[in-house]
Amino acid sequence: MTSHLRLIAAWATVAGVTFAPTIVPANLGAVLSIALFAWLLGVIVWAAFGVVHEAEELAEALGEPLGTLILTLSIVVIEVALISAVMLGGSKVPTLGRDTMFAVLMIVLNGVVGLGLLVGGLRHHQQTFNLQGATAYLSVTIPLAFIALVLPNFTTSTVVGTVSSVQAVLFSVLTIALYGLFLWLQTGRYKGFFQPATGGAGHEPDARPIAHDPPTTPISTGRHALLLIANVLPIVILSKSLAKLLDAGIATLGAPTALSGIIIAMVVFTPEGISALKAVASNELTRAINLCLGAAASTLGLTVPAVLLIGLLTGQSVVLGLSNANMVLLAVTLILNTLTFSGARTTMLEGAVHLSLFGVFLILVFSP
Repeated sequence: MTSHLRLIAAWATVAGVTFAPTIVPANLGAVLSIALFAWLLGVIVWAAFGVVHEAEELAEALGEPLGTLILTLSIVVIEVALISAVMLGGSKVPTLGRDTMFAVLMIVLNGVVGLGLLVGGLRHHQQTFNLQGATAYLSVTIPLAFIALVLPNFTTSTVVGTVSSVQAVLFSVLTIALYGLFLWLQTGRYKGFFQPATGGAGHEPDARPIAHDPPTTPISTGRHALLLIANVLPIVILSKSLAKLLDAGIATLGAPTALSGIIIAMVVFTPEGISALKAVASNELTRAINLCLGAAASTLGLTVPAVLLIGLLTGQSVVLGLSNANMVLLAVTLILNTLTFSGARTTMLEGAVHLSLFGVFLILVFSP
């Protein structure tokens, strides 16, 4: 029943936005703009929870890492849609893609990972995971992060923080090729790296009663796949209207431009973050790592080419290079994640350190 109500609300909102007059924030007034923004935001987040639910059903049917991969890619599609809506809107925000990607990395690698390790440590003291999978994620995330968010500050073909057209095309091809190779290996030869380790120090008990679950039929799998698409589409369609209101609100309040990227990142990743925390609480740390580190890798692997492509097609300037302070924060975050996932066990201490870095990120947004 809940899923039916969710779809009805989402598609009814789509119909209302489609057939209503064009949304112009300046003509709506402050109260109506806030109310409409809150409604659109609520519908989008509720639909995103529907995406997570259907992806988790597919995960049960397909197993790891395919189930988590479907969820991660669905979330990235939503992220790209929201960024594209703002970039293609009336107001040009050259740093939006950069701010959103950086916010996703900080939320995922510091906020969710930190909170997850803290909750997991309180509940299970120490947790084990598949070390090979975490290492594989980080080996892809680290170079992609530096190519996208740091290297543009040191190239000389264009102004600081940007890349030339040739660099944009070649970096996009390189990024897609590397991420595509990673996905191929993740779902093929190295599939076992992303599944709970069995036996020895890497043993991770599975709390789900899989042995008693009814067999999944192709019909039910197809149904969940269709429902997943039915939940994703309203988010993509409504993103343009939400982007207009968000952009106007930030301009009216005089808030930092980076806040737009943070809000998009939070809207996109909140349902997946909750799913990761639930996995940690159930002592399924490998699945939580697949969600968190997978989100970081897919954000860089798919969002960077999408942002650069929009910039090339529309002639917009796209600023990717981070500020000096944020480059330091990114480097420390990646080093810390490498240390956290360098052993087979995690504790509350690592969680507290990650949360501290997340606090530094939030402080720098409002007081750079």
